[in-house]
Amino acid sequence: MQRPFIVTQQGLSITVRLTPKGGRDALDGIEMLSDGRPVLKARVRAAPTEGEANAALISLLAKTLDVPRRRVTLAAGDTSRIKRIEIEGDGAVLAARLQNILAG
Repeated sequence: MQRPFIVTQQGLSITVRLTPKGGRDALDGIEMLSDGRPVLKARVRAAPTEGEANAALISLLAKTLDVPRRRVTLAAGDTSRIKRIEIEGDGAVLAARLQNILAG
């Protein structure tokens, strides 16, 4: 299965499909979009108003991958369900951590 993330020079770039008001904050695995792109499914309790869901997604990924919140940024998709998240750090380590979380 294809991975929804790539290792970059700066760290890790992840394509996420976010479900706001999802009842809990969690990563729900990998899904293939109709165009064949893989995405990381995520849900947050926050509503999609005033950037609350985006902030909750950033916090969720920072906590899950054990990186400071300031290293996680929303690179694209501010108002879309499909988002690109950039995480600064050692990309190989971050990718391995995320792979372990998704496998576990």
